[in-house]
Amino acid sequence: MGAYKYIEELWRKKQSDVVRYLARLRNWEFRQLPAIHRCSKPTRPEKARRVGYKNKQGYIVYRVRVKRGDRKKRVAKGIVYGKPCHQGVKKWKSVRNLRSLAEERVGRKCGGLRVLNSYWVAQDAIHKWFEVILIDPFHKVIRDDPRINWICMPGKKHRELRGLTAAGRKARGLLNKGRRATKLRPSYRAAYKRHQLMRLRRYR
Repeated sequence: MGAYKYIEELWRKKQSDVVRYLARLRNWEFRQLPAIHRCSKPTRPEKARRVGYKNKQGYIVYRVRVKRGDRKKRVAKGIVYGKPCHQGVKKWKSVRNLRSLAEERVGRKCGGLRVLNSYWVAQDAIHKWFEVILIDPFHKVIRDDPRINWICMPGKKHRELRGLTAAGRKARGLLNKGRRATKLRPSYRAAYKRHQLMRLRRYR
């Protein structure tokens, strides 16, 4: 087995003494750092490579901190309107997963870069940390590489905001197959509209 296989096996046993000790140290370190910051190298090199990272120019890794649990409704000064059943501010269940939210926050901060993929790194009682792989679309090494230069196209801007990354597609339900998966394509809203709409054609 190669080195990455051993590292992968180590990460699979997250309750082992070694990984728990590493997690305690890393979580303390991550808590001292800003919510979004650049990493010199991936914390999990084997996982980063599996989701598309290459150790060469043009590839950048950012680490993001996201709060765990439910979301809060954005209301100015806590003032809500309408009927009491709709006046809740806390305990709003997010439609998207936290990994997708992390990608979005990095994508907004680094507008000139393209989000390729992301992966889980650490978590504690309050936060989760993800590392997001970004690509510089104007770097010569990226533009000359036929395996990755598809991300330089204008239509690949802000993939994370349109649910086109792996985390976004998972949140949209597009990884499901088989029974009832047809109700999720091209999106669940489009499928719902298709079923509710009655088409009365002139010649039918």
